[in-house]
Amino acid sequence: MEALFNWLNGIIWSNALIALCLGAGLWFTLRTRVMQVRGFAEMCRLTVTGQKSDAGVSSFQALAISMAGRMGIGNIAGVATAIAYGGPGAVFWMWVMGFLGASTSYIECTLAQIYKEKDAEGRYRGGPAYYIEKAMGLKWYAVTFAVATVIATGLLLPGVQANAIADSASNVLCGAGACEAVGGAGALKLWIGLGVAAVLALIIFGGIKRIATFAEVVVPFMALAFILMAVIVMIANAGKVPAMFADIFSSAFGAHAAFGAIIGQAIAWGVKRGIYANEAGQGTGPHAAAAAEVSHPAKQGYVQAFAIYFDTMLVCTSTAFLLLSTGMYNTFRTVTENGKDTLVEIFSGVPGLQPSEGAQFTQAAVESVLPGWGAGFVALALFFFAFTTIMAYYYMAETNLTYLAGVKKTHPLATLLLRLGIVGMVVFGAYHNAAMAWTLGDIGVGLMAWLNVIAILILQKPALIALSDYERQKKLGLDPVFDPEALGIRNAHFWKKQA
Repeated sequence: MEALFNWLNGIIWSNALIALCLGAGLWFTLRTRVMQVRGFAEMCRLTVTGQKSDAGVSSFQALAISMAGRMGIGNIAGVATAIAYGGPGAVFWMWVMGFLGASTSYIECTLAQIYKEKDAEGRYRGGPAYYIEKAMGLKWYAVTFAVATVIATGLLLPGVQANAIADSASNVLCGAGACEAVGGAGALKLWIGLGVAAVLALIIFGGIKRIATFAEVVVPFMALAFILMAVIVMIANAGKVPAMFADIFSSAFGAHAAFGAIIGQAIAWGVKRGIYANEAGQGTGPHAAAAAEVSHPAKQGYVQAFAIYFDTMLVCTSTAFLLLSTGMYNTFRTVTENGKDTLVEIFSGVPGLQPSEGAQFTQAAVESVLPGWGAGFVALALFFFAFTTIMAYYYMAETNLTYLAGVKKTHPLATLLLRLGIVGMVVFGAYHNAAMAWTLGDIGVGLMAWLNVIAILILQKPALIALSDYERQKKLGLDPVFDPEALGIRNAHFWKKQA
C-alpha cells in the first residue's frame, strides 16, 4: 500500500505540476501588473478594515481562517523537509513561489468572492467548486473538485498536521519520562492524538463563527511569537548570517560546491513545499475568502494576497533562518541503484534525523541557542500552527459538502460523518508514521492544485476586470462597490441582488 501511494504521489507531483504552478504565478503577476508590489499598501490597509455580518465574517477574520489553513506544519516541518531534499537553495525557490503566489492568491480569492452565494442557513459560501460551475459551466468538474477537497481536507491532510503535533510533543515529553509512564512513545502519541481530537471537536461542532473567533485570536499571536523567536536565534548567531545567505543564493543556482548538484531538487522542493505552506493555487484559501463581508470582491483578493507574503516571507523564512543560521539541518542526495532510490547525506547537522522528521530539526535549532526550553517552545508553536490548520481544513471540507448538497440544507448525518471522520483521522495521523502521513498529504494537496490552477487559468478574466474596476473607483476617491452587470460579468447572482 505504501509503495502504491508513493507511486501515485510521484505522478501527481511530477515536474509538470511544478512548472504549472510557477508558470501560473508568473502569468498572473504579469496580468495583474505586479499588483503584489504596487498594491502592497492597499493590502495592509484592507487587512485591518472591514465589517462582519450574520451572513459573513470580517476581512480580518477571513484572513485569520485562511492563514490558519496556510500556517501549519509546512511552515515548520515542511521547510526543514525542503532543505533536507533541496539544500539551502530550496529557500530561494520558496521565496519565488511566495512572490508569484501572491498574484495567484488574488485571482482565486477574488473569483471566490465574485461567485459566492448564501447557503440554506444564510451563510456565505464559495470556493473553486462554486466558481468552476458558475463561470466555466462544468458541473462535473466542480463536483470533482468538491469531492477531491472533501477527501483531501477531511481525511488526508489532517493526519499530517496531527502527526507533527504528536512527534514534536513526544520528542519533548519522552525526555521528561512521560513515555515510560504511559507504556512507550506509541502509546503517548495515541493519547496526544485523542487529546487534540477532543479539543478540535469542541470547536468544529460550533460552526464557522466559533472557528473565526478562535482563529483571529490565536493565529496572529502564534505567528508573531514564532517570528520573534527566530529573530532572537539569528541575533545569537549573527556571525553566521552572511554565510547563510551565501549558501541560499549559490545553491539556488547550482553554484555551491556541495549543493550545486541538486539544483533540480532545490527548485522542485522549494516550489512543492512553498505551495504546501502558502497554499497559493491549491484552492483552499478561496473558501475562507468567500466568507468575508466586503463591498467589492477585489478587497478580499488584496487581503489574501497579503496572506501569502506573511506566510512565506515571514513565517517560512523564520524557520529557514532558524535552521540555516544554527546549522541544524541535514541535506540528502537521492541515488538510484538497481532501480532503488537511496538517500546519501551531503550535509549532516543533526545526525540520525530523516527528512520526514522536519519538526525535530527546528526543535534542535532553537535548543542549540536556548537549551532546556527551546524544543518545548517549538512543540507548542507547532501545536497551534497545526491545530488551527486542521480547524480550517474542516471548514473547507464542510463548504464543499454544502456545495454538493446544492440548494438543500446539508444532511445532518453527512455533516456528522465529516466531523467524526476528521476527528478520527487526527487520532490515526498522530499514531501513524510520518513518512506515510506526508505522502497522503502531498497527494491531497497535489490533486487540488491540478484541478484549481487549470480552472483559474481559464477563468481569470472576471478577477482581472474586478481589479481594474476597483482601482478605477479608488482613483475617483470612492469606497469601491461591485456591480457585475455593469462590468459584463455573468452568473454573479449574489452581487447582482446587491447592486
